[in-house]
Amino acid sequence: MATGTDPQATTPAPAGGGTAPHGVHGASRAAIPARHLRSDRWWLSPAITAAGLFAFIVYSTWRAFAGDDYYAEPYVSPFYSPCVAQNCVPMKGGANWEVFGAWWGLSPALLILIFPLGFRLTCYYYRKAYYRGFWASPPACAVAEPRAKYTGETRFPLVLQNIHRYFFYFAVIVAGILTYDTVLGFRDEHGRWGHMGLGTLVLLANIALIWAYTLSCHSCRHIVGGRMKHFSRHPVRYRLWGWVSGLNARHMQLAWASLISVAVADFYVYLVASGAFDDPRFF
Repeated sequence: MATGTDPQATTPAPAGGGTAPHGVHGASRAAIPARHLRSDRWWLSPAITAAGLFAFIVYSTWRAFAGDDYYAEPYVSPFYSPCVAQNCVPMKGGANWEVFGAWWGLSPALLILIFPLGFRLTCYYYRKAYYRGFWASPPACAVAEPRAKYTGETRFPLVLQNIHRYFFYFAVIVAGILTYDTVLGFRDEHGRWGHMGLGTLVLLANIALIWAYTLSCHSCRHIVGGRMKHFSRHPVRYRLWGWVSGLNARHMQLAWASLISVAVADFYVYLVASGAFDDPRFF
């Protein structure tokens, strides 16, 4: 062929019995010297994704291991609730469950963060985000990954991504507890009800985004509407499935918005608890 794209016109195996080319230069692919033909700034999106996720990893790691300045009555950081260790700061009316005794000396956040973190790590959108941003698998559409062989999620450790549906159940429980914490935000520092401060609004915005992200999950969509053969026989489930599907279409935006909001909520509580900022009260 005059175009130079004959699938058989590939680079021969190296002399001496070396390995033949794989991937985009394999025997079944067109003989195009370039790894891709994209001329736009395709690298910008995975670079921004990697930078955003890396910033959150650094911040959340610092706050998770800090072990202090996470409670300023009536506000508690979403990183530390429920608090299931004996070394937790006592929270009036809060989710203090001393399941782990005095032997646990590390930050109590490390005991609970595994559940929302596991939910996000196995989330379908976040998989795409960090696969492209960190592992270049692949870095972008029509840009081949740098590896000769693709195994997907069939081998350890990526095969563990299949437990996403189970992390969803834990995520719902944690979201329910954070909702309770948000309700407690309508108290003042003495525990009296009928008050609201800026922190209350921060927690409200955070829990709204967390619920929206959680319910927009593909697993939730399958639980609500999966295995239905006749929508007309299940009008309630069909209506719920349509609502969840609408959220699911914005799963990427909700993933980022909730990731930012949970960091903002934690940082706000940190500022108030450390005395760096006084929570403004509206009433």
